[in-house]
Amino acid sequence: MDTMLASTPAPAATQDFLPLEGTDYVEFYVGNAKQAAHFYKTAFGFQSLAYAGPETGMKDKVSYVVRQNKLTFMFTTPLRAGNPIADHIYKHGDGVKVLALRVPDATDAWHQTTIRGAKSYQEPVVLEDVGGKAVISGIHTYGDTVHLFIERKDYTGVFLPGFRAWNTPYYNPEQTGLLYVDHCVGNVGWNQMNKWVKFYEDVMGFRNILSFDDNDISTEYSALMSKVMSNGNGFVKFPINEPAEGKKKSQVEEYLEFYDGEGCQHVALATHDIVSTVTALRSRGVEFLQVPTTYYDDLLDRVGHIDEDLAPLRELGILVDRDDEGYLLQIFTKPVEDRPTLFFEIIQRKGAKSFGKGNFKALFEAIEREQDLRGNL
Repeated sequence: MDTMLASTPAPAATQDFLPLEGTDYVEFYVGNAKQAAHFYKTAFGFQSLAYAGPETGMKDKVSYVVRQNKLTFMFTTPLRAGNPIADHIYKHGDGVKVLALRVPDATDAWHQTTIRGAKSYQEPVVLEDVGGKAVISGIHTYGDTVHLFIERKDYTGVFLPGFRAWNTPYYNPEQTGLLYVDHCVGNVGWNQMNKWVKFYEDVMGFRNILSFDDNDISTEYSALMSKVMSNGNGFVKFPINEPAEGKKKSQVEEYLEFYDGEGCQHVALATHDIVSTVTALRSRGVEFLQVPTTYYDDLLDRVGHIDEDLAPLRELGILVDRDDEGYLLQIFTKPVEDRPTLFFEIIQRKGAKSFGKGNFKALFEAIEREQDLRGNL
């Protein structure tokens, strides 16, 4: 089972003291995992993969795992109150708990990060079943979010030991072209961005590849700052956002208020055909932020030639930006929970390695319109 993320050639991961092979999976703590898994199958085109619960010997929780290409999501629900998972959901609502990273050696990954100052979440543990063995360890990061290190080179089972195949022969909607995790964005509190930038530099060997200040990411009403952290081979990227002073409440402040703390704001999902993917997602009920149609009036003057026809981009609300290496196309969903917290980005890269700086103003104005409707601007 290969979930390694690589869209461009990169230096060998072994050059890093913490070699990462990509995002193994993203785990969400949710109020009803069965229904959440059904939603992501129906709306986003994931396929049933694995299940763990009382029937597999896991008495206090259930987990459903879904997959689409190299993109794997797990949804976990507690079975009783007085449970750390239940406490997490009560505080934060449904959201991302685990950003699991594939590594060749989970024991060494834990040692390398904890000796550099990481707080341990899970000491290395070996899990085994008929599919072989896997090793899992983990560390804390911002808020209640954690990184698990997953070593599965000696495992051939469906997902991880303790899980069984989740077969749903009568309902498996078509996929929508989502491929892998491009990046995951974390929202942290006031004056906390540089602390977590240093954490990723010192503890995990990441480097800061891009920085945006409140001059780059601002509107008439609000602003934020962001730094993009990347591991050495570029397979894993974690932008970190913090609020900046503005006339009104920024999207990061709204997130921190309703999530009740720091956490993962959005997960960016890659596609090779964003028009086809977004068309499919929209037809299944996924709601996207919309920018004014005037955004497209001078788009080609701003970004130059693109391969795509402008009409479907305008119809779907897809944004375009260019950097020195190419261009990208991107669009953002509205929050997928009732709390205005977690959302998703759909991104197609045509050479560009940046994050859409030229779209920040239009995007953030669209977010502010939604905040205003909620009475949170």
